[in-house]
Amino acid sequence: MSENPIIWQPGKDRVRASAMYRFMQNQGFDNYADLYQWSITDLTGFWSAVCQFCELQFSRPAEQLLTRPDDIMHAGWFAGSQLNFAAHLLRHQGSQAAIVFCGEDGARRELSRDQLRSAVAACAAGLRRAGVTRGDRVAAYLPNCPEAIIAMLAATSIGAVWSSCSPDFGVNGIVDRFGQIEPKVFIATNGYIYNSKRIDCLNSVQEVVARIGSIKATVIVEFRHDLGLPAKSDLVRWHDFLAPGEELTFAAVDFDHPLYIMFSSGTTGVPKCIVHGHGGTLLKHACELLLHTDIHADDRVFYFTTCGWMMWNWLVSGLLGGATLMLFDGAPFVGDGRELWSMVEREKISIFGTSAKYLSALEKTGLRPRDDFDLASVRTILSTGSPLAPESFDYVYAAIKSDVLLGSIAGGTDLLGCFAAANPLLPVRRGELQCRGLGMAVEIFDENGNPVIEQKGELVCTRPFPSAPVCFWNDPHGARYRAAYFERFPGVWAHGDFAELKNTGGMVIHGRSDAVLNPGGVRIGTAEIYRQVEKLDEIMESIAIGQQWKGDVRVVLFVVLRSGVELDGELRGRIRKVIRAGATPRHVPAKIIAVQDIPRTKSGKLVELAVRSVVHGESIRNTEALANPAALAHFRNIAELGED
Repeated sequence: MSENPIIWQPGKDRVRASAMYRFMQNQGFDNYADLYQWSITDLTGFWSAVCQFCELQFSRPAEQLLTRPDDIMHAGWFAGSQLNFAAHLLRHQGSQAAIVFCGEDGARRELSRDQLRSAVAACAAGLRRAGVTRGDRVAAYLPNCPEAIIAMLAATSIGAVWSSCSPDFGVNGIVDRFGQIEPKVFIATNGYIYNSKRIDCLNSVQEVVARIGSIKATVIVEFRHDLGLPAKSDLVRWHDFLAPGEELTFAAVDFDHPLYIMFSSGTTGVPKCIVHGHGGTLLKHACELLLHTDIHADDRVFYFTTCGWMMWNWLVSGLLGGATLMLFDGAPFVGDGRELWSMVEREKISIFGTSAKYLSALEKTGLRPRDDFDLASVRTILSTGSPLAPESFDYVYAAIKSDVLLGSIAGGTDLLGCFAAANPLLPVRRGELQCRGLGMAVEIFDENGNPVIEQKGELVCTRPFPSAPVCFWNDPHGARYRAAYFERFPGVWAHGDFAELKNTGGMVIHGRSDAVLNPGGVRIGTAEIYRQVEKLDEIMESIAIGQQWKGDVRVVLFVVLRSGVELDGELRGRIRKVIRAGATPRHVPAKIIAVQDIPRTKSGKLVELAVRSVVHGESIRNTEALANPAALAHFRNIAELGED
């Protein structure tokens, strides 16, 4: 097969200045392919080298680096060792900014490294005063604000376990998550601002507290200064909760001691509670942020995220490299999509992270940030959340910046990191993720479990990696954990992505395996259809499903049209033509239907399974997991419609 064209190449100076290059040289390699092969062959040698290069400190050294090298689920990384995650993120001191927060309403706050350390110490003292001890859970319902990072680091410093979600979750969605893990302290916002709307959260907070009996203290961050607290309540103001003047200390905990409890999307039932440990998260994030993303102490790192998406946890680990974290809370398209780019220019952001859907939507607006903003500071643009279409690669280099590393990355909440990552040593090829991440033995399996190249199949990982979940919460025998990843190919982690490994060493993600279409027995990734149909200016976005129809499966495509556009026979014909030309006749939908909105998760991912269930008349068990559950109504009764 022909290779995708190289559309950007790092200069020699950039390559040689990168931490990845220095790490590679230290290990005696002169190219990434050989370094990668070593990293998945000599797992203990590689991960111990990461610890040394990234200066990770253990309070107690490991007795054995890898106890069970053939068991991903129970690998036993760094057995006997102790450390603390928060100690590493707070190891940089001084007056340099650690956090800069910007709100869509123009608010701006800045905390230096020393101010952050003091705030964490005060919050940790407040948590201890509230009775929080090692292993207790601290849950947060907060915007993407400094207090979320402060509270996470405070909880982590004393060995408590952190979990968070964003304030756009409804009460049932919060209870579905936090009710399972029984937090002792609940830290919540009084409200937030989104797309110029001011939302009051206090009623929701009080209902959550009434429904989760484990909560002993509720702390309110007054994010909206125009709201007061109820006169008669047990709610405690953030500033009253803090205990300033306390010394910052760090509890030494076991390598697998729980750090974060993350949640699956929950679109098909009650969310799974995925537990990640101190050591595994630290090693994985050190590798990804310091080596793959090449974060330096003078970087200003931004990712558009909420506290309910794993990219928040990933972003916060930028503190490990001494970088300044740039936080934004609000709507990404407030101010006609210009606000984020104004922030990039004003704050001199060097690493800009977002979702593939944002870049696609930005292109549809016609905005060309390079024409209106000084983006000289931007060195890297990262994209994740869904596959980045080849046309979005073109858009970034044409309309945002031509000399920039565009890193399309892919992984998940399940591993709190990436299987495929950015790389400062390698070129960017149109439509491809640059490489498999170091230490991640990623393969593509066909349906019989054979590794394949230049062929679509299941993304799997065949060897242990330290950021595999420690466990699922309330899963004492590991049955749910095992069922989630290891039933398809015994002993091999099956991630649930439909993907393709290229001869170049890069990768293409074609969509989620459970959303793969199967007309006539041929497997088709939904992203392959989206890439084609969304080339059309009239189409804002789309979603495709496989519908049971006359003993087979037919492809049904739903499209959201630009304002003023009608889905007539001529447009349907052009949609089918562009799909047939850019993909195959098998990809062409049997039916094309216009809808007003498409349902998505809180982190912006399309929910093909929920749409498919509605089309087939099945109930959706957990609409609380959706950002816009009302959109599901557009898909009812489709089965009654005939052919186009």
